Amino acid sequence: MAKVKITLVKSTNSTNRIHRKTVQALGLRKIGQSVEKDDSPVIRGMVRQVSYLVTCEEI
Repeated sequence: MAKVKITLVKSTNSTNRIHRKTVQALGLRKIGQSVEKDDSPVIRGMVRQVSYLVTCEEI
């Protein structure tokens, strides 16, 4: 299964509470932190919701 690398590039301060929870559910805490997740429609939807806070690249 393909993987995606998700990196937090902006702070979650002053953002929507639901978006903060989404970033937390992705496993991101600090700016610059990256996680690798399996590529699935659920993960893609989460990344799309907070696309202004994260970058995503396929591995």
